[in-house]
This record gives sequence, structure tokens and C-alpha cells, in this order.
Amino acid sequence: MRKFLVVLDDSRECLNAMRFAAMRAKNTQAGVEILAVIPPEEFNHWIGVGDIMREEARERIHAHFEVFAKWMRDKQGIDPELVIREGEPVSEIMAQVQEDTEIGVLVLGASADKKGPGPLVSQLSKNSGGLPIPITIVPGDLSKERLEAIT
Repeated sequence: MRKFLVVLDDSRECLNAMRFAAMRAKNTQAGVEILAVIPPEEFNHWIGVGDIMREEARERIHAHFEVFAKWMRDKQGIDPELVIREGEPVSEIMAQVQEDTEIGVLVLGASADKKGPGPLVSQLSKNSGGLPIPITIVPGDLSKERLEAIT
């Protein structure tokens, strides 16, 4: 089975990437894997405080995931899976793609901001030649209707 890997983060463009991945998965009888990465700098405190912060980050991730998962199940008939990794986002995305051979496409949302598409798109585009799968970059300002037409 082929899966679309989409990254869950706090960016605005994440929403369109989620929509695109779910719609494409539905239209191609594929699955969706949602990856959330907890950066290491969040836990450079005392051990006990770091553990509490890590658990709070996981709770936030699960809450955000459930919102997207409910929409995917209700509107697209897709039951996504959640993977949480800890480390540097680009390294962890690359590692997930290498480790899960069912992933067929990495879906990223690009910011419509004039400052650029965002750090993940910028960094992963540079590394795209070393990936075993294609990257789909979804513009952050596409309307739902346009996304439906494209997918």
C-alpha cells in the first residue's frame, strides 16, 4: 500500500498539505501518515521539567492530530496514522521516509509569505535529490475548491 506522508506542525500552510494528502489518498486508494517532530531544543531544562514539557508537546500533537484525523475520516474516508519523532525536523523527516518503505510521496505545505516557502520546504528541497520518493509542495493559499479540482 502506498502512503502520503504529511508533516504536522503549527504553520498555517500545514492545513492545505493535510487536505491535499487526504484528498489524493482517497482518490488513489492510498493511506496517510502524519508525522509530528518534537525539536530537541524544547527540552534543554532540568530532567524533570524536560519530561513534563515533552509530555505536554505529545498531548498537543495528539489534540491537533485528532482534529485532522476526524476530518479525514468523516470527509475523505481516510484513517490516518500518527508518528511522533524527536529531533531535528529535517533529519527526522528524512529518517521516516527511509524507514517506512510504504511512504510513496512526501507532502509539504508552502507558505505564501514573501519571506519564502518556509524552512521545511527550503531545506527539504535542497535534499530532494537524496530522497527515494517525490515531494509534493502545496501552496498555502490554494482554496479548498482548487485543491479539490487538483486532487
